[in-house]
Amino acid sequence: MKKLSITALAAALTLAASPVLAEEKQSLAFVVNAASDFWKLAEAGVKAAQAELPDFDLQFRYPAQGTAALQNALMDDLVAAGTDAIMISSVDPKNSVDAFNKIAGQVPLFTTDSDAPQSKRIAYLGSSNTKAGIQAGEIAVKALPKGGKCMGFVGFLGADNAKERIDGFRQAVDGKGIELVDVRGDDVDFARARSNVDDVLAANPEIDCMVGFYSYNPPKIYEALQAAGKLGAITVIAFDEDPITLGAVREGSFAGTVVQDPYQWGYQGMKLMAAYVKGDKSQVPADGLIIVPTQVIDKANVDAFEKQLKERIGG
Repeated sequence: MKKLSITALAAALTLAASPVLAEEKQSLAFVVNAASDFWKLAEAGVKAAQAELPDFDLQFRYPAQGTAALQNALMDDLVAAGTDAIMISSVDPKNSVDAFNKIAGQVPLFTTDSDAPQSKRIAYLGSSNTKAGIQAGEIAVKALPKGGKCMGFVGFLGADNAKERIDGFRQAVDGKGIELVDVRGDDVDFARARSNVDDVLAANPEIDCMVGFYSYNPPKIYEALQAAGKLGAITVIAFDEDPITLGAVREGSFAGTVVQDPYQWGYQGMKLMAAYVKGDKSQVPADGLIIVPTQVIDKANVDAFEKQLKERIGG
């Protein structure tokens, strides 16, 4: 009887302690829009924040596929599992307002990379995609002093980050003899991203400029141009810091690339949410926008930039 009593007492103490232990660590989640190497830097930022936030459990989550439905289902699962705050890069902000408002009614919701300003999200932390688009346009203006015809390539045509980059690019090249003829979407299907470029090369010989608006688009442009023997013959303006993109900038095959700072999205985003759930709302500005500056990378600064990247991801 004595042995049973001790066992029962131990079990009772374990059950009693479990909720207390579970409450000691609050959970924060960073949800991305699709699987891509671009997000490795954001994940590194989240890991850096974790080292400074031992009282929190920080999660970095990919949806099964890059669709709004699966993003929203993932957020529902996170809330059901007890997640205390979520930061998300929205695939389709315009059509996700109701889903986002549902989540925002349960836990603090923040956005990054692609905003959903019509929703009840608390704040957006990320780039000004319009300014990034303008920077890309300025690269084009410098590289094409006699003008040119550009074709753009992007993942989600309906995402705010895509639309704002495209609008910014058009704003910068307006009146400079440079035309963005069209933008082809691929829904983050890498094979389709490559075939889009191949199709343009075959059907649009007048195109002498290409713009890759998402991180994986420039490498696909590079592959297609290399296969067609047209590297250097077509001016390429890129976004983000894929190794192929940086190599192309270094060798002069690309005019330049506009880089964001996803590392800081992950790092600052987790610190922001941690403060918020602890009751400190002072870091949220009145307009709900926390802008992390973008940067133009060209042959002059690509080596220094790549060194910083390697240090951040531990490579």
